[in-house]
Amino acid sequence: MNPDLYLVLAAILFTVGLVGFIIRRNALILFMSTELMLNAANLVLVSSSWVQGKLDGQVAAFFVMVVAAAEVVVGLSLIVTIFRARRSTSVDSESLLKG
Repeated sequence: MNPDLYLVLAAILFTVGLVGFIIRRNALILFMSTELMLNAANLVLVSSSWVQGKLDGQVAAFFVMVVAAAEVVVGLSLIVTIFRARRSTSVDSESLLKG
């Protein structure tokens, strides 16, 4: 399979994630969009590693997955805590948590 197709797919995934992050105001959708963008970056890293015949991109993709997993754990715990207090996951109303 042509490696350029992987790059096109990664660009489409990243664009969908970016549009979802910019347009939506729900915190869960923001996290899913962020994960979609990180997966697009992983696809680029792994496909470039495959083309070059080295493992550097795959190792970097592994570390990106570790960081993404840690981000999800912390982010979802914050979202659950905010939802219990406010009964909403909208990011527009979170400015009320100041002070």
